[in-house]
Formats: sequence, structure tokens, C-alpha cells
Amino acid sequence: MKLDGKIAFVAGGASGIGLATAAAFVQAGAIVYIADINATAGEAAAADLGKSGRTVIFVQVDITSQDAVNKARDAVVAAHGGTDILVVAAGWSSIQPFIDTTPELWQKLIDLNYVGTLRLTQAFLPSMRARGRGKIVNVASDAGRAGSGGEAVYSGAKGAVIAFTKALAREQARYLINVNCVCPGPTDTPLLASTPEKHREALVKAIPFRRFAKPSEVADAILFFASSRSDYLTGQVLSVSGGLTMLD
Repeated sequence: MKLDGKIAFVAGGASGIGLATAAAFVQAGAIVYIADINATAGEAAAADLGKSGRTVIFVQVDITSQDAVNKARDAVVAAHGGTDILVVAAGWSSIQPFIDTTPELWQKLIDLNYVGTLRLTQAFLPSMRARGRGKIVNVASDAGRAGSGGEAVYSGAKGAVIAFTKALAREQARYLINVNCVCPGPTDTPLLASTPEKHREALVKAIPFRRFAKPSEVADAILFFASSRSDYLTGQVLSVSGGLTMLD
């Protein structure tokens, strides 16, 4: 799958699934913007991937800030006229019973995991329309399809991303913009490493393949949706969960 010369913006690209996606895009020939709130990790990732000889640019972005999103968008438009591919892989969760959560936590989870997707999408859509084609790939979670104990609000936010993906796909099809969604199951990322060991052990036992996904395996699905191989697919949700969630 080739992305030669395509301009790709990967939100959450400094670590985990986002970083693996940026690496896959670089290998496929894209010009990649790594967007992340973590400047140290983002600059290191861009420098490392740039050793390939491809153009890799880091932009610091807090996707909970409209001003920050607009500033990043303006930088991409000024340099390259806009984007061909937008991947929203930024996300965060906190595992605890819903009854113990606070409205402040709800707002943080919703703003980062759902509203951030809205901000980025609205910012970059005009340049995609101007180009006459585009690929948007949202990274949700199987928690948004099946629910995840201890992550009620996170599950709700990711479920909203899935519904938004489908609705946006209907709106943008006339502009030849494909909008699809990848739903990872438990994946070996820093976020998973921060969860209690008992929780991780229970997850592994529930996965038919008896292991967590590698970030690169999720990135492969994102690459597929970003490539020309998926030109006739839109509004679709693809789970990468090792069989943990076998849902219609």
C-alpha cells in the first residue's frame, strides 16, 4: 500500500498506535505531520522517523484547544496546502467505577476522546474538499462497541466517535472523502501499561489469541483505510481485537 507524496496528519502520533501509524505512513511514502501534546516525545519521534529520508514534521497540539488545532491546521495549509489524510489517534482513559467518577473527569474524557475529533475534523475538512478527495480515519475503541467495565464514560465517548464517523461519511461521500473508523481492542501501549496488572491479566485471558495487539497491527488497519485500497469503503468500523469482540 503506497501513499507516495500524500500529506498525512496523525494526531496522537508521538506514542503507541499513533506512532506506529506515523511509521507505517512514512514507510509507505507519505509526508507525515506528527501532532501531539508531548513535545519531547513528538520531536524525538519525528527525528527518528526522519532518518528514513522522508519528510516528518512535529507540531505540538492540544486537541482540547480550538486555537491550538487551528494553529496546527494553518501551519499545514501554509506549507502544503492542506492534508490528504487525517488520523485521530489521540486518546486517554481512567479506569474506575462510574459511581466514583466526577463531572470534571467526564468533561476531560469527553473533550479529549470525542470533542477533539470534532475539532480536528472540522479544521481539516475544507482543505480536503479543495483537493477533491481525502481519507479520515478515526481511532475509537471496542469499548465504544461493547462497553468496558470501569470505563463507562470513555466507552460512551468512543461510541460517539463511531456514530460521528458514520454520519460524517454520509455527508462527505459526495466530496469523495472517505471516513472510516478503527476500533482497537487491548493494545500494548503506554496507556495499557498504566492499568492494574490484574486488569491486564483478565484481558489477556479473554482474548482468543491470548495476547495484546501490537501497535503496528492496529496501524496496518489504519494504513488500509488511508490507502487507495479502501476507495470504495466509507462509514465502516473495523475491530482489531484478536477476536475479543465478535460483534455485528
